[in-house]
Amino acid sequence: MRILMVLTSHDQLGDTGEKTGFWLEEFAAPYYVFEDAGASITLASPKGGQPPLDPKSDVPDAQTEATERFRADPAAQSALANTHKLAEQSASDFDAVFYPGGHGPLWDLVEDAASIALIEAMAAAGKPVAAVCHAPAVLRHAKDGAGKPLVSGKRVTGFANSEEEAVQLTAIVPFLVEEMLRQNGGDYRRADDWQPHVETDGLLVTGQNPASSAPAAEAMLALLPRR
Repeated sequence: MRILMVLTSHDQLGDTGEKTGFWLEEFAAPYYVFEDAGASITLASPKGGQPPLDPKSDVPDAQTEATERFRADPAAQSALANTHKLAEQSASDFDAVFYPGGHGPLWDLVEDAASIALIEAMAAAGKPVAAVCHAPAVLRHAKDGAGKPLVSGKRVTGFANSEEEAVQLTAIVPFLVEEMLRQNGGDYRRADDWQPHVETDGLLVTGQNPASSAPAAEAMLALLPRR
């Protein structure tokens, strides 16, 4: 199994002057689900190199077993510090793609031509596409073979409007993930705030929030033939 994980390169939280990036749990938990399953993992980002870490995901209260494992894993830290450039990756080289969230993707990956092309190529080739929390935002401009939004008519989830309101960033983000998925014709479903929830519809897997990271990775793995 060859899995591509795509992380953000964006580190500015709108005009607030605060930093953002990817959410550590949403990277670490899926990373170890894949590694423990024997997958070959490639990390990529628009700019390559070290992706920015959302500092709020690195505070003591946000730590989990997966993040602690990452902090004790020099090989994983090295891989993260040296992500490949996304534009140099080809859908033909991978069996699936997974997008961790954090607020960063709302600004860069959403509009990134290489990311959009990758998602569309993976979907067209019958390969799983997965995204968790804010990362379903990357599906905003992706189309299917008929030119319709990739999420149209599909069961999907992602960071809920009420969760964005709870973290007081509704007025800061460029758009709301839940709202965008609905506008693009997605059949948006959710659990209570902060509870794990994953939707799998065909080869599209989406997770609602950080707690959904490992379950979303496991759901994606379930779509892949073991080798």
